[in-house]
Amino acid sequence: MSEQSLRMPTYFISHGGGPWPWIKDMLPMDMSILERSLQAMPAEIGVAPRAVLMVSGHWETGRFTVQTNPNPPMVYDYGGFPEFTYHIQYPAPGAPDVAARVTELLTGAGIRVDQDAERGYDHGVFAPAYAIWPKADVPILQLSIKHDFDPAAHLAAGRALAPLRDEGVVIIGSGLSYHNLRAFGPGAARPSAEFDAWLSDALLAHQGAERSALLERWAAAPSARIAHPTEDHLIPLMVAVGAAEGDPAHRTYHETMMAGGITASSFRFGR
Repeated sequence: MSEQSLRMPTYFISHGGGPWPWIKDMLPMDMSILERSLQAMPAEIGVAPRAVLMVSGHWETGRFTVQTNPNPPMVYDYGGFPEFTYHIQYPAPGAPDVAARVTELLTGAGIRVDQDAERGYDHGVFAPAYAIWPKADVPILQLSIKHDFDPAAHLAAGRALAPLRDEGVVIIGSGLSYHNLRAFGPGAARPSAEFDAWLSDALLAHQGAERSALLERWAAAPSARIAHPTEDHLIPLMVAVGAAEGDPAHRTYHETMMAGGITASSFRFGR
């Protein structure tokens, strides 16, 4: 099998809200379309990954920080859910060896990176991971986003991490293509559809430096600042795109009635 055939894809996924896989029957919205898209990922990847590097919109730091804990605990970074959801366990092993490689690659590209031996999995990781790998049998480690939200810096980090794709590591940016907690429901229909249309065109109709340049200017897109008043849930996309800059994109999830009116999408880059 050739090296190219072994190359892992990268993803940007819409990860849903809170601990949704454990409370699907209690929610007022249908999460089945999103769930099926996540469940399809192992077959798309085709082989068991050595590890998954997850870049969650729920971990912001001053500079890039990689999780080195061999057995990450849980971070219940949500509120207002049933008591049992604060005792959920997703016992996937960490990947300290991959964390060391992440540190090596970023440092080699002139990008400063810290290590965190205490950090656990936040819900931007364990909620979608439970839908994708319910047995928690794939090692997972997190990389933070920088709280300056600089698209160019996150694209550059992705470029530096691209060799991981040939080392059995799947890179997943975990956020939401629309994330405005003050504008959910019917009021989100128009701005989410406008921004999603722009984002889909930018990712699907372009690639390489042209696509990256569009993403660097994302804030000028239609309804961009309504879709993302703060871009914490969009920035993980930049890492996924940077790591697969020359690869075509495929939309793996799309619906127009998420949470009562939101248009949302997820994307795969590469095979």
